[in-house]
Amino acid sequence: MCIEKFFSRHSGIVLSANIVKPSKTSLELEVLEANEGGSDGIINGGHTVLAFEQGKNYKYDLTQARVKVTIHIGLTEESAKDIALASNTTTPVDSRSKVNARGDYKFLKQYLASLEQKEDRKFRIAYYQNQSGAPRNAQCNVTHLLKLLYCLDRNKYNPDGNKRALHPAGMSIPSNITDTERERLTALLPLLSQALWIEQRLYEIIQEHISNPRRKGVNDLASIDTRKTTLLPDSKYSFGFGAPTDLALPIIASYRVFLDKDYKWILPFNEFAEDFLQHLWTNYFRKYLVSEKTAGNTVGTKISRNQEIWESLYISAQSYLNQHLMQMVNSGKQESESEVTQGTKGRVQAGKK
Repeated sequence: MCIEKFFSRHSGIVLSANIVKPSKTSLELEVLEANEGGSDGIINGGHTVLAFEQGKNYKYDLTQARVKVTIHIGLTEESAKDIALASNTTTPVDSRSKVNARGDYKFLKQYLASLEQKEDRKFRIAYYQNQSGAPRNAQCNVTHLLKLLYCLDRNKYNPDGNKRALHPAGMSIPSNITDTERERLTALLPLLSQALWIEQRLYEIIQEHISNPRRKGVNDLASIDTRKTTLLPDSKYSFGFGAPTDLALPIIASYRVFLDKDYKWILPFNEFAEDFLQHLWTNYFRKYLVSEKTAGNTVGTKISRNQEIWESLYISAQSYLNQHLMQMVNSGKQESESEVTQGTKGRVQAGKK
């Protein structure tokens, strides 16, 4: 280790301080933590500090080592994040990492934290790419959670009222979550548990299907790879097959038919969700995946973005809802007629007396 070249081999240390008091031979820094309104001190230079630490451990003479130190005074937390993101980046950063660095996912993190505590579950969500100190196990991209929510936005994706956005097939996630977008997502957040349940239950149905094939050892479903595994956002659920990330989205999107304009369920979710999912799987989705496999189409993204399957599932959901509403109306009529009949009988019997 050439100590004299230390300066040229490191980009320096960037600090954020609240107050700096110079003296003849030293500087006194007051650094506030984030919860105190500051930005936690070092916003770039962790590797440089680590190099000093290693040098001390190896008993190197560090008296000749030099490094540039830049001190920012009075930075806001937002400014510190921008500097840290730019200073620590030597390769292109994916959009979710930038959104995360700006703190735009904070509202989602807070909601998931409350959901974990309330429902005794643990999520594996990646808000960034290649971040040091992050768990190495496979994680669910945060954009997948946003897609689950977008699929249930019956106000934006409404074939009956908006011809420009019929279905959320091939949706793109915004690189900047505006206040308006955050308000929209916050309104959809209460539906996240149901969206996660639909996805998890669909994967269970697929697992049952490929575990008991009609022909032993044969997988007849397109885009399903039995040589891989899948981890869902909830850490409890893992499956012995690989599938495209967006596999469940067309199914989830069809459920938006059962929501009103305020994102409230028209029918109690727990009363129809399982039966409707089995209906979609048996009559549409399984047949669709089998037909695609027979045709030799195995590219997962093309299959999950096929507008025809989104349309078929949506129409099926409308038909299913209409049938249930008619049953409710007819049931109500029968109850009313029964009450009228009982009342008439009572009056007739009273007259005979």
